[in-house]
Amino acid sequence: MTLMLRRLRLYPGTAVARSILPVLFSCFAALLSVVAILRIEYSSRILFFSFVATLAARYAIETLHIRAKGVLYYVVPGGRAAVVHKLANTPTIPMTSPSISGLPGCAIIADLHADLAPEWERLLAEAAIAGKPVYHYKQVWEAQTGKVQIDHLSENSFGALVPSLAYQKIKRAVDLLVCALALPFALPVMCVCAALIKKDSAGPVFFRQRRVGFRGKVFQVVKFRTMTVTHDGGDRDCSVTQTDDHRITKVGRFLRSTRLDELPQICNILRGEMSWIGPRPEAVSLSSWYELEIPFYRYRHIVRPGISGWAQVNQGHVSSLDEIDDKLQYDFYYIKNLSYWLDILIAARTVRVVLTGFGAK
Repeated sequence: MTLMLRRLRLYPGTAVARSILPVLFSCFAALLSVVAILRIEYSSRILFFSFVATLAARYAIETLHIRAKGVLYYVVPGGRAAVVHKLANTPTIPMTSPSISGLPGCAIIADLHADLAPEWERLLAEAAIAGKPVYHYKQVWEAQTGKVQIDHLSENSFGALVPSLAYQKIKRAVDLLVCALALPFALPVMCVCAALIKKDSAGPVFFRQRRVGFRGKVFQVVKFRTMTVTHDGGDRDCSVTQTDDHRITKVGRFLRSTRLDELPQICNILRGEMSWIGPRPEAVSLSSWYELEIPFYRYRHIVRPGISGWAQVNQGHVSSLDEIDDKLQYDFYYIKNLSYWLDILIAARTVRVVLTGFGAK
């Protein structure tokens, strides 16, 4: 658990304290599964008190970590490095002279792709030799915001645009395994949801919509219907759900807040059209619009879309143009940093989303 939380701390825009409970719960659930399979005797009282004590200890450690003083960042002038001054949680000081003397316990931020003056280039070399951390401004920006600026394509840590193919195959196998484990529990819940939808309003139980998915292929996403039946003709404005949208039914509002409306997408996962975790697939009308506005928007389709994703756990559903721009920055961050650690973090935070209804419209 400690290793997992340490790794999750590396990912931005997330308070690790919010991940403690779901991560600890997952660890104890895995432990109980092993105990049950091996039929090992155990005391439920000791297990309960161990859970509570561990939870309290982890929150205490996290509180001390939050109160601890962070690293002070000195920013080299030139290029686009000044953008880091906008980060609220990052203490930054602009450098006025190219000297590292008198700068103990600090890190240096610079635009390493800019054409810096020779004296600033020498400063960066001296800082690196002296063992001081030197960061490209984009590293700090992405690490603090959890977003990737979308003014151009951004390579991953291996210097490539294509995410790890090996991990994508492992991820696909895990998707199928989770489907097999989840179906026995999901089917009864889906039957109840279907009955409630049918009783609540006229129309079909399921909502189907053409969306753009993996490698740009169009597929039909399947969800529980949460709105009254309308004929939008593929209009992009009707494809965006507004806050307190009048089309949402009473049962639909509950299904959306608990994310139970997403359960039928298990079928999409089994067909290989979606994953449990990934960027949300967009309607064809919206996707076509984004492609006109952002030349490299189609890069978003390099991974399978998901039921939950980095944008969903950080931002929730979106409706305005500014929110959509932020959503794309979250999506590109996920693609750039695709890894099992990031997927674990998203899965843990999805539990919070389901329990609190965060981001539902």
